[in-house]
Amino acid sequence: MKKFVVENHAESYLPEAKNWKLIWADEFDGNALDETKWNYRLNYWGKKMPAFTTEGVELDGDSHMKINLLKKGDDYYSAHLQTGSNTFDNPRTPEAEGFWPFGKKGPVKFMHRYGYYEIRCRLPRNSGWHAAFWLQAPGIGSHPDPRQCGVEIDVMENYRQHTENLIICGVGYGGYHQEELVWPGHFEFPYEETADGWHYYGVDWSHEGYIFYADGKEIGRQMEPEVPASQVEQFLLVSTECHGYARMFGGDTGLAGEQTKKSRPVEALTKAVLPDYFEVDFVRVYDEVSNF
Repeated sequence: MKKFVVENHAESYLPEAKNWKLIWADEFDGNALDETKWNYRLNYWGKKMPAFTTEGVELDGDSHMKINLLKKGDDYYSAHLQTGSNTFDNPRTPEAEGFWPFGKKGPVKFMHRYGYYEIRCRLPRNSGWHAAFWLQAPGIGSHPDPRQCGVEIDVMENYRQHTENLIICGVGYGGYHQEELVWPGHFEFPYEETADGWHYYGVDWSHEGYIFYADGKEIGRQMEPEVPASQVEQFLLVSTECHGYARMFGGDTGLAGEQTKKSRPVEALTKAVLPDYFEVDFVRVYDEVSNF
């Protein structure tokens, strides 16, 4: 990996075989989240998700963002940030009943195709909730060919960190019907702490496929023709999720080997020591210079 210097901020680590140009970034300068760049995901598969919130996101004035784990009464909440939205997330409005199966689309702040997508972050300390950096397409699963409707690209998920000391990355496609969803396999790699707690996670997405990186090392590849490479613009997500609440929607059968009975929250979350947060230094998107 080669360094890319960003003035007054931490450097990037980029794949050496290509030349790169920075085209989009959030360095989290200032004192409040830049909502010209980010939406809050509040809905989950057509319904309001009780564990998603617009609260608990703070900037420290030193170019870091924290997504905090919040507790109110017996329930837990955390924010889920995105630069676009899934079409199937949006609840139907009453006047649309019986006509159009989706609600109004959310605003698009940033979508892009191909390039290198990178985050520098510190991960939550407690089990029972997890952090992720990933890419999604609004119409995933809406076309027989995943190349034409998008692929879920999981650059980093830490939901197995505290139970198995593993981080995962990889892709999924075909939509989310149990008979159509394809997970060609996620890469599992040991979580290794750094001296300062900061970690780099990235993916090089091209028409040839996906190459995943962590802390300057290649983790694995998922390439054409075995794995379809999305050919459509996709949006970014910097997300957290409290475990247990998605079970209300028929999903989440027990992340990280936790209890599988329907409940909210899972037992591990009730034992979390607060404060806890997902801390992000930057999110950056690069294009190959040859693309211009």
